[in-house]
Amino acid sequence: MADANPDAYDDLFLGIPLPLPRPADGREVRDLTYPRFTVLLEPERRLAIVAAVNIDGSALHDLPRTGEWELDARIPAAEQAGPAVYASNDLDRGHLVRRRDPGWGSTAEARRAMEATFTYPNAAPQASGFNQSKELWLGLEDHVLGFADTTDERISVFTAPVLADDDPPYRGIRVPRRFFKVAAWMTGDAASPSLAAAGFLLDQSELIDVSQGALAVPSLGAFRTFQVPIADIEALAGVDFGALVEADVLPHFDRLTDPAVRGEDAWRPLRAPEDIVLG
Repeated sequence: MADANPDAYDDLFLGIPLPLPRPADGREVRDLTYPRFTVLLEPERRLAIVAAVNIDGSALHDLPRTGEWELDARIPAAEQAGPAVYASNDLDRGHLVRRRDPGWGSTAEARRAMEATFTYPNAAPQASGFNQSKELWLGLEDHVLGFADTTDERISVFTAPVLADDDPPYRGIRVPRRFFKVAAWMTGDAASPSLAAAGFLLDQSELIDVSQGALAVPSLGAFRTFQVPIADIEALAGVDFGALVEADVLPHFDRLTDPAVRGEDAWRPLRAPEDIVLG
């Protein structure tokens, strides 16, 4: 399968139409395209509401890290959470589309795509502490790629912070407490292919404290990682995932009227890759 547009998320990458998820309320976003991925930036929050990437696991390159973090010159700097947000504190520039994810094809194409991930619209503030749960989060795409070997290891991944109204204010932005990731792939055989998807949530609430007007990262806090119904991510993030909700491989739970109120009662805590349900 060839790319329809190598300079953006390709909605035919998996062989069936899979439109880019968009805000459910129709709010204004900035469509920013990069090699093999697209970021929908929410200008008021100055952070992405969706970042979507196509990954061909059979053609990935392992190249040395190159590239420097830069603002995207196509939009005003005031609409981006730029370097001042991350200066002299314990916040990391958390890649939404990981550096390696779009790095496939020829070596030159891979290098160009990897370097493009170092743009501030593709970053969101994450606590710098590193533990087993965050390591699991960073490796979710690899785990799904290993599972989706019936389609030459092709997946599309959608990642962003959950832009909640009660996220704590800091340096002109609101630091997101949660992040979502939805991975999609094809399953079955050539005669009867079908879409499959899985949704995940990372919670850094215990690691973000701005109650004294400055950022503090408690030493005893922890990242928490869950596999959650994609319908719950829709409700929390305000993003329309379309067919991905019905393609969810996680067994459907009995739902309360408001999934966001029900919260973690039906979420599956992840402590190791073996906890993930993919089929």
